[in-house]
Amino acid sequence: MRIIRGKYGRRRFDVPTNISARPTTDFARENIFNVLENLIDFEGKAALDLFAGTGAITFEFLSRECASVTSVEKAATQYNFIRKVAQQLNVGDALTLVRGDALRFVQTALRRYDVVFADPPYDMEGFGDVPRQVLESAVVGPGSIFVMEHSKAYDFSALPYFVEHRAYGSVNFSIFIIPEAE
Repeated sequence: MRIIRGKYGRRRFDVPTNISARPTTDFARENIFNVLENLIDFEGKAALDLFAGTGAITFEFLSRECASVTSVEKAATQYNFIRKVAQQLNVGDALTLVRGDALRFVQTALRRYDVVFADPPYDMEGFGDVPRQVLESAVVGPGSIFVMEHSKAYDFSALPYFVEHRAYGSVNFSIFIIPEAE
């Protein structure tokens, strides 16, 4: 795993061979972060990485100076890998690592985040309902950006707050922006 840019940019970490996650490709991650950097200044922001996998998205957020990142991952191998990389980078209390079910976290969370990223397993039961669950939860609010990674089999453009679809190879992203309160 490689961190693309920012204060930890170009750092590489060997992902365990027994990891069950499907990491976002470097190419897709670099491109979606280029898009996001035109929408939000990450410095000082709060980010949420759901279905964190290897933590690649988590570490991109931290590398780009997010003040706090909450990373939610259920699988022990991936959780432990994220914890190990966080220790190596000495991220301190900027990272809150939660071992648990991402959708349960969304349902019970009381905190709003500036940017939320979700990359559930493509074969997860109920995959198509994930964006609605996030958009109807307290993790997003006025001014929040939500990014859903998915395969080309899904089209979320009819959902509220949808603004843009991006595809990089076989990786697709739907971007939602909740408008600022008037």
